[in-house]
Amino acid sequence: MAHQIDRFLCIASYEKGQDFMRQCAEMGVKPTLLTVEKLRDAAWPREVLEDVHLMPDEYTETDLIRTVCWMARGRQFDRVLALDEFDLDAAAKIREHTRIPGMGVTSTAYYRDKLAMRTGASESGFLVPPFCRVLNYDELRGYMKQVHGPWLLKPRAEASALGIRKIYEPEQLWRTLDELGETQTSYLLEQFVPGDIFHVDSIISEHKVVFSAVHQYGKPPMQVMHEGGVFTTRTVNRQSREWAELTALNGRLAPDLGMARGVTHAEYIRAHDDGRFYFLEIAARVGGAFISDLVETATGINLWREWARLEVAHLRGETYELPDFAERYAGSVLCLATMAEPDTSAFNAPEIVKRMKKHHHAGLIVCSESASRVRELVDQYSAEFAQRFLAALPPPDKPTA
Repeated sequence: MAHQIDRFLCIASYEKGQDFMRQCAEMGVKPTLLTVEKLRDAAWPREVLEDVHLMPDEYTETDLIRTVCWMARGRQFDRVLALDEFDLDAAAKIREHTRIPGMGVTSTAYYRDKLAMRTGASESGFLVPPFCRVLNYDELRGYMKQVHGPWLLKPRAEASALGIRKIYEPEQLWRTLDELGETQTSYLLEQFVPGDIFHVDSIISEHKVVFSAVHQYGKPPMQVMHEGGVFTTRTVNRQSREWAELTALNGRLAPDLGMARGVTHAEYIRAHDDGRFYFLEIAARVGGAFISDLVETATGINLWREWARLEVAHLRGETYELPDFAERYAGSVLCLATMAEPDTSAFNAPEIVKRMKKHHHAGLIVCSESASRVRELVDQYSAEFAQRFLAALPPPDKPTA
């Protein structure tokens, strides 16, 4: 019998996941990329790809499923991987239609649908800001009487802070729902909880978190998205209460929501009122905004490559083993820039280990053995970035990366 060739189908609506595909190829798996026409000339690792198939920029999930089934006539895909947040639902439906192993539609909802993930987290005993589905108007009226505003009206299926609206009084909600019309049930209403926001990026193997790293944002992402400013995040002190509590919380969350294996990016808020940690959201993907670079700088763990190693190990019936990792501290500073190719050479601290290359963006990553030194540099550089580079634009309707 001929040797079975291992093949992965990677779906990406945005340019990302190159290291995932390279790691697959290095382990003898043939990756095929399914992306969109506008990314035809993106920097994909074509040297390791068995094939690149392009979809029209505007396509339906039915189109995608039919295309994948047509592709599968000539080659057998062992796994279907969504490299971006917005491909998770489609990948789940493809798996169910073709019976390829992996998370199906219901499981994926806990990592994609903000209402589903809040319901699941709350049922598992996690603190969650009080929320209400947008469905029954009497239920909404009762919620707003019991839970004081302001509230956040959040799209259930968007990533990060996209599309969130702050609601100050009931009449504003009713006007907004009138504007949304038939799409309003794709939102949820949640109490706005002021606080400090943290993210935990993890690797899950066989229902267990085997690696996680805790970082704290500077300004909340929603504030940066809607009001402008410099985006920062930095590694939390590993000896702190924040590190211990969030590591423990996160160690229960992903398995409780049903993930068997993969990577996650989860966000939590420490409320100013009571100092407790509340679950905000979780995604079954590598974090964006150069967070994977930040985690690798601090720990030496490349989340894209470890995700690939994890998937290949499971495919082959092998046990995934996490490599040794470092315990350094890292921080990133990133902003939209007024100039096309901003020059960050004036920033010359020896702790700078990476300068980000992205059109109309200024960014860098610092690294140190000292958490306080990283915090000092991030605070200093974020203020200077705001003066030198910062451009202000309206919040986007759709993600840009």
